[in-house]
Amino acid sequence: MARSIGNAFRILGRDMAVDLGTANTMVYVRGRGVVLDEPSVVALNSKTGAVLAVGTEAKRMIGRTPGHIIATRPLRDGVIADFDVTEKMLRYFIHAVHNRRVVTKPRVVVCVPSGITGVEQRAVEEAAIQAGARSAYVIEEPVAAAIGAGLAVQEPAGSLVVDVGGGTTEVALLSLGGVVTSQSIRTGGDELDEAIIAYVKKEYSLMLGERTAEEIKIAVGSAFPLPDEPSAEIRGRDLVSGLPKTIVVTAEEIRHAIEEPVSAMIESVKNTLDKAPPELAADVMDRGIVLTGGGALLKGLDERLKHETGMPIHVTENPLSSVVLGSGRCLEEFEALKKVLVSSSRS
Repeated sequence: MARSIGNAFRILGRDMAVDLGTANTMVYVRGRGVVLDEPSVVALNSKTGAVLAVGTEAKRMIGRTPGHIIATRPLRDGVIADFDVTEKMLRYFIHAVHNRRVVTKPRVVVCVPSGITGVEQRAVEEAAIQAGARSAYVIEEPVAAAIGAGLAVQEPAGSLVVDVGGGTTEVALLSLGGVVTSQSIRTGGDELDEAIIAYVKKEYSLMLGERTAEEIKIAVGSAFPLPDEPSAEIRGRDLVSGLPKTIVVTAEEIRHAIEEPVSAMIESVKNTLDKAPPELAADVMDRGIVLTGGGALLKGLDERLKHETGMPIHVTENPLSSVVLGSGRCLEEFEALKKVLVSSSRS
């Protein structure tokens, strides 16, 4: 991968934007676009601390490793849970798209949740610097998502963005390049998976793994009743007998299982609208709500939001990559969009 993008790096430098997500990490390189999309998972040898695998290869190991190998996700709820492992993962990803012949270090833009604390923000910047960045900037995820979705965030008009990620749901009302009012809740795709695991454990005494729960969510999960609802076979471990067992669940059951986290997401949208100044609320009524992030792919979530708010809902063309595309555009048009970035103390 590094060889194929080497020539562009010599001309354009290696400045990159990183969407450091709870579930996936995406890297955008200036002049090249998105060059890397990998799960935010690291496999470590617990005896030596050595990194055995990162990304897709490490994700395949979750729930399938011997005792001395730990497949871990260093980010939880959109923020760094394990600094050292995050720094190793960032270093791996930066080097994966990095041309060794160019000596200068890149500027790095990292996306962060809008509800992040100052300490958490410094941890992100520090991880980027330690991983080899010349300077680190952070951009709030809803702002990046809005730019990536093609919204004119610099205009004096209100845009409401709902970014449902793996660890957080970000709702932000934007105008003139900044956040007017926002709410960030630490509920996202991971909580949907956990709700499915808890439901199947309670109702069927069946133990599921994270990957199986995610597969069920994608296959039959929904936030609103749909025509021709499917059912799915689930394989797990019977908690009574300890033996493998297969059950069949319906889409209605899974919708019931994930109702609590879905309701929390809807409530955060209502709370943000409630705090909106009247003129901007009127803009949102005209323009509608923009839904993005991996959670936007949950079937019926747009219909549920429309039903609950009475507003038009627009799902972005690339919900999974709108955040990294927006932060990448900040690199391409650095001078024009510089004011939406927060500079690190070292830059």
